[in-house]
Amino acid sequence: MKIQFHGAAQTVTGSSHLLTINGKKILLDCGMYQGRRKEAFELNRNFNFASEKIDAIILSHAHIDHSGNIPTIVGKGFNGNIYSTAATVDLCNIMLRDSAHLQERDVEWVNRKRKKQGKNLFEPLYGKEDAEEAMRHFVGLQYDKTFEVFPGVKLTFRDAGHILGSAGVLLEIAENGKNIRLGYSGDIGRDDMPILRNPNILRDLNYLIMESTYGNRLHSVSSDVEEELVSTIHEVIDRNGKIIIPSFAVGRTQLLVYILHKLFNQNRLPAIPIYVDSPLAVSATDVFRNHPECYDRETYRVFIDNFEDPFGFRRLTYIRDVNDSKKLNEKKEPHIIISASGMAEGGRILHHLANNINNPNNLILFVGYAAQHTLARKIIDGEKEVSILGEPHRVKAQVKSMDYFSGHPDQNELLDYLKLCPKEKLKKIFLVHGEPEQSLPLRDKILAKGYREVIYPKSGEVFEM
Repeated sequence: MKIQFHGAAQTVTGSSHLLTINGKKILLDCGMYQGRRKEAFELNRNFNFASEKIDAIILSHAHIDHSGNIPTIVGKGFNGNIYSTAATVDLCNIMLRDSAHLQERDVEWVNRKRKKQGKNLFEPLYGKEDAEEAMRHFVGLQYDKTFEVFPGVKLTFRDAGHILGSAGVLLEIAENGKNIRLGYSGDIGRDDMPILRNPNILRDLNYLIMESTYGNRLHSVSSDVEEELVSTIHEVIDRNGKIIIPSFAVGRTQLLVYILHKLFNQNRLPAIPIYVDSPLAVSATDVFRNHPECYDRETYRVFIDNFEDPFGFRRLTYIRDVNDSKKLNEKKEPHIIISASGMAEGGRILHHLANNINNPNNLILFVGYAAQHTLARKIIDGEKEVSILGEPHRVKAQVKSMDYFSGHPDQNELLDYLKLCPKEKLKKIFLVHGEPEQSLPLRDKILAKGYREVIYPKSGEVFEM
């Protein structure tokens, strides 16, 4: 068995890990790289392997940095099955189409400028037809049901608790007379977070590929978060400001809506309007509603058992139409806008930032991870002037980050993820989906606990088991 790391190796985006088992090539995730535009364009378009020789893809979850390059690989000749959970199939059905729409729209906008300059025109990475073709390859599986992908390769999905349908991947491999248990964490969720069940930790492994996004960070204490959010909203309203929240359309937006709904029910927030301005988030929320089997007990107790929709309440308006989105710019009274994307690299959030970032009464609230070189990271890091939609903008609004809303575990939670893997049995741990300042301190912590070998692989590196 061989493992070759391609995406999310010493970075946090573009997850893609290639296994060679019994002569079969299996790709764990096929994510889109997000970062500098030119670099991302090249990395997403060019695979370091022959697409047509990949026999199957196993997809941990629907986030674009894990699934977004599937239409590309299908367009380049991949013709196998894509295995995921049923909820992930439903989410990918909307997310890959949305991604295709954004590709086509962004290239159209760039090409208008290039045409005036007499430059060669670009082609989108893929289009809607490519996304539709990709969906024909999906096979939805249930959690905790073992499925034989190929002779000698058995697959079981465990609930990862990260987003709806997210899964840790357990592969039970029989090769050359040896039995191997390989785990791929995908993106791990966190205990006691709203909506979803706690992560079902992979156990008794010989090898583990594990995310390390927040490997050198400790999150806020959960008991303080609701009060901090309440006081923050009151402060902004008292100065007649607006709150702009860049948020991932799938997972983070639903979590925010859930918590705001709960706080309104408790009469802890003033009667201000809240807008979710993202067609993808609206569609994703419908998918969440259609999969109550993924909810935790608290969601049933607080909302479902009382015949309430966790994702809908009187103060909340979902916006699909672009004209309704534009009308938000005319509203002067305090309100909250939740809009995609979370890293502020595209989507309607760019227009809301451009219209609100120069007002010191306003708040830009970040509730998730921002990769290096993204607009979100630049604002978080305190840059005084940023480029939005090609125009310079002074950052005068208040900027705040609340890491509690992260769907990724912190250092202690990552270390706890290993508790069901005996040190004498777990031969190698590969840390992926993390930048060096996060992953390397986590590696040191894991080694200090007595695990044998912890590797932080580079892109392209190959390891033989």
